[in-house]
Amino acid sequence: MEDVISLLPMPRGVILAGGVGSRLRPYTTVLPKPLMPVGDRPVLEIVIRQLARAGFARLTIATGHLAGLIEAYFADGARFGVEIDYFREHEPLGTVGALSSIDGLDEDFLVMNGDVLTDLDYKALLDDHRRGGQIATIAANTKSVEISLGVLRTEDDDDPVRVTGYIEKPTLTYEVSMGVYCFSPRVMEFIPAGQRLDFPDLVLRLIDAGEAVRAWRSCDYWLDIGRSEDYAQAQEDFERLRDHFLPDA
Repeated sequence: MEDVISLLPMPRGVILAGGVGSRLRPYTTVLPKPLMPVGDRPVLEIVIRQLARAGFARLTIATGHLAGLIEAYFADGARFGVEIDYFREHEPLGTVGALSSIDGLDEDFLVMNGDVLTDLDYKALLDDHRRGGQIATIAANTKSVEISLGVLRTEDDDDPVRVTGYIEKPTLTYEVSMGVYCFSPRVMEFIPAGQRLDFPDLVLRLIDAGEAVRAWRSCDYWLDIGRSEDYAQAQEDFERLRDHFLPDA
């Protein structure tokens, strides 16, 4: 199977970079979130250099908010060692709606958010997706969330309600999407052209249709920099783990 995968066309990726980044205002009123600097370069540049190193030959960046800045910075991708083209949203199409308007997605392909800091092995993810044959694969990580309140356990049979337990500031653990996915070209059958569609709605649509959607569990470093506190953490971690993110830099 490895030999078959090695004969497939060079992989293609789509990077979603059109969001407004409202949780990082006021910075994102003048700078699109994917151009927010992490260390000495934009987070999207880190992503693009990683994908190029993983063997992705062509990337399409879906832009929207302040699209001209992203397009001007990355141009045709030559200085990053990859071919880059663009699809500009003239009205918001959600987190996956733009895929229906991007030409040439006729082989298994990778889709990811443009504001993710990770050292995920993108090639291993796509190879695993190709081997499995499922319509969609979601890179998954484990996330712990502390509830900074006292949580009650209750029974509703009594009036007044009876308290049966009390947990002070519990930590809950979830398996979460890393914002990195692989799709079979068949996924286009479930994405209406020109209509807004978000990733959670697409996943539920696929499941309801009986399609196989798999999770690819990862223990790699991963941080979504959508919030101010996560952005600050990304700055600290990038300097400490720089060689993990950009080993050739």
